[in-house]
Amino acid sequence: MKKREFLTSAAMLGVTTTSAFTATSATGAKRDHAACAPAPAILTLSGAISRTNRGALDPAFDQMMNRQLVKFSGAYTFDYPTLTAMPAVTIKPTIEYDAKPHTLSGPLLTSVLEQAGAPTAGDTRIGMRAVDGYVVQTTLENVRAWRFIVATHLDGKPMALGGLGPLWAIYDADHIAELATKPLKDRFVLSPWGLYQIQVTAA
Repeated sequence: MKKREFLTSAAMLGVTTTSAFTATSATGAKRDHAACAPAPAILTLSGAISRTNRGALDPAFDQMMNRQLVKFSGAYTFDYPTLTAMPAVTIKPTIEYDAKPHTLSGPLLTSVLEQAGAPTAGDTRIGMRAVDGYVVQTTLENVRAWRFIVATHLDGKPMALGGLGPLWAIYDADHIAELATKPLKDRFVLSPWGLYQIQVTAA
């Protein structure tokens, strides 16, 4: 990645906050927060989504999101078993860190967005945030065209927190015409490793 900057603009991710421990599903039913989390959530989607399985951001206990100015009144979370149970796509891009091809696998980002009930319009904005605060902004049209995956495995092994994981939003830049001719360091600017939060904004 060319740059990983800590962004502090609340405008990118501003949504009204309400009660922290209940969420309203697409059918209008209340859901108990604790009952929806058999394993720890590792990816949280918020914004213009029609499904939720947790309540509003809690400033006391959602410390990292709160410090990075994430706000939501309800969200849809994924744990690791749920993500790894989804149909996986495998790519083998040459990555910038050692200039070698590596095998990455995980569900398509479009499938993850669909499960949370994100809009399907191509101009829907997708903001992806990494654990260090690095944020990228793209469109659903681009996510589809580049076939982003939410990688859970690198060379057949789960990725560790503290390395490039546990999740990495990535694409096969070697097979994307507008990226393949760029220097390696410039190919993955829209590819945050340590992905943990996605903000969906309807156009």
